[in-house]
Amino acid sequence: MLKPMLSKNKIKFINSLNLKKFRDETNLFVAEGTKLINDLSVTFHCELLVVTPEWLENNTPIRTKELLEVNFEEFKKISNQKNPQGILAVFGKATDTALSLEEIGSELSLALDEIQDPGNMGTIIRIADWFGIKHIFASQTSADAFAPKVVQASMGALARVQVQEVDLEDFLLPLKDKLPIYGTFLKGENIYTTPLSSNGIIVLGNEGNGISPAIEKLVTERLFIPNYPPGNSTSESLNVSVAAALVCAEFRRRLI
Repeated sequence: MLKPMLSKNKIKFINSLNLKKFRDETNLFVAEGTKLINDLSVTFHCELLVVTPEWLENNTPIRTKELLEVNFEEFKKISNQKNPQGILAVFGKATDTALSLEEIGSELSLALDEIQDPGNMGTIIRIADWFGIKHIFASQTSADAFAPKVVQASMGALARVQVQEVDLEDFLLPLKDKLPIYGTFLKGENIYTTPLSSNGIIVLGNEGNGISPAIEKLVTERLFIPNYPPGNSTSESLNVSVAAALVCAEFRRRLI
């Protein structure tokens, strides 16, 4: 049996990155799984790679500052997965690139208002990647884009979509008179019949409460995703990640 190489301090350090406080302090985050780690390695520098002998038999490690080979029992002490693949990486976060008002105004971006479910956050990042949206601006009360469950749900999209944590009200206020700020509501213009811009910001609201009153005041274009048939009794609302997919798809469809 392979002698374990993970010290108690190393295990404690890796597990500490499950908490936002320590991810922010160290500027590091954790990812698991072969494909996910390979995708992320294109953008993020790997500080530590932990693998099992079984994984090494069939795979080639990515470039890393430190490589540890441990047995499966040791690996389970640091894994967040029910069925670990035998590979875990600690990546350094990329430095956020500040965008000018002109740059923000020239493209389509997403703004997330208190999106709290990690699965929804990761799925929205993945949706943005699919539809060529490069920037997401998330409120400080949204789920952390680098939390393990979000990283997993994003399926590598974090390598191509930059997620910045901002004070959303302060961020949107200077943009209000410079570009369209869209939001989805139960009362708004039918998204399939109203004119849509190729640039602007799409605001997505909290899972239970929707867009908050403070942010709603900054929305310049209110959109509505109609149910079918019109007026029929249906569910109260759509899941926010489903709504994000429908809205992004319609914006991009107009460009085809």
